[in-house]
Amino acid sequence: MPEGDTIFRTAATLHRALAGSIVTGFETQLPALARIEVIGRTIEFARAAGKWVQIGFSGDLILLTHMLMSGSWHTYRPGEQWQKSRYHMRIVISTQSIVAVAFDVQVAEFHNAQTLSRRTRLGPDVLAANFEEAEAVKSLESNPAEEIGIALLKQSIIAGIGNVFKSEICFLAEINPFDPIGALSRIQIESLVATAKRSMTRPRTDWVYHHAGDACRKCGTPILSRKQGEEARTTFWCPTCQPRIKLD
Repeated sequence: MPEGDTIFRTAATLHRALAGSIVTGFETQLPALARIEVIGRTIEFARAAGKWVQIGFSGDLILLTHMLMSGSWHTYRPGEQWQKSRYHMRIVISTQSIVAVAFDVQVAEFHNAQTLSRRTRLGPDVLAANFEEAEAVKSLESNPAEEIGIALLKQSIIAGIGNVFKSEICFLAEINPFDPIGALSRIQIESLVATAKRSMTRPRTDWVYHHAGDACRKCGTPILSRKQGEEARTTFWCPTCQPRIKLD
């Protein structure tokens, strides 16, 4: 699944390519989208919201898409050959100068502003320009029983973090991802949020992710990994640098 920084870059690319343009063509393999008239509308924005990409059209129409495991958006010039086959196409938005294609996007819905707010219900977005660390700390603290590694993936608690960054953030903050949030001090939660913000806005260095069995680059202890949560996402951590908190 693409990480929040990938979604952010995708939305920024779509915004630069499409915003202000009039839709000259719209094609989709998703029947629910085909019922809405899009041609002739002006594209007002493309933006990221957590793991979602939102494309706004005039007339209070918003296309909401989620990449899931393999989805992607590409932009092309009219007539330019696509990098993937037409078999993978789900949505095509055409303007006079750009063709935007969604490949393998399995979640795609049209909304207005009111229904969109009910559908997404996102926590503070780490990559948003108006991200407030204090709000993210508060959101985490309001879920004391949630394991930290699971909480960082729940977009309703804190948005934009994916499975790779989850492991990296916990490692850099020296916090065990299997501890409950309620076991952390306020200072530790603040450190976790600050690390998340810092990590998501700079090039990634994989300290632990996909390094199970390798020596920790800080202490030399073998990196461990195991599935976590109902979705069984793989978590990587160093048992020495990230010891469990002893609960009374």
